[in-house]
Amino acid sequence: MNTFQIIFTPASAAEVARLPKELQLQILGEFRGLPQQVIGTELDAFGKLERGGRSLHRFRVGDYRVYFERHELGVLVHRILSRNTLKDFFYRSGLKVEEDEALQQNPKFWEMIEAARALK
Repeated sequence: MNTFQIIFTPASAAEVARLPKELQLQILGEFRGLPQQVIGTELDAFGKLERGGRSLHRFRVGDYRVYFERHELGVLVHRILSRNTLKDFFYRSGLKVEEDEALQQNPKFWEMIEAARALK
């Protein structure tokens, strides 16, 4: 059996590093049950955003949202965003719909996800 890995993009690693240590531990602690859910294809408990055949999943940890997708080695974490960051994003985008639906439809969100891979 291969080792399950949680891979952080440079952007998501930087986002975690900026958080207080207690919050880092809380967020990372939420990943404990993730391997069984991802391996067992039990991702219905997570929010889902789809675009162009690509699926991202979201789970909440307090005021933070963790956006990830399946990866051949486990999961790839793209972004860890504060709820306040998302509220600001919605405000600037003029969006007034549910969180997942708004993000799924907004090309700026997907650009932000793609940009997470490119940061160094």
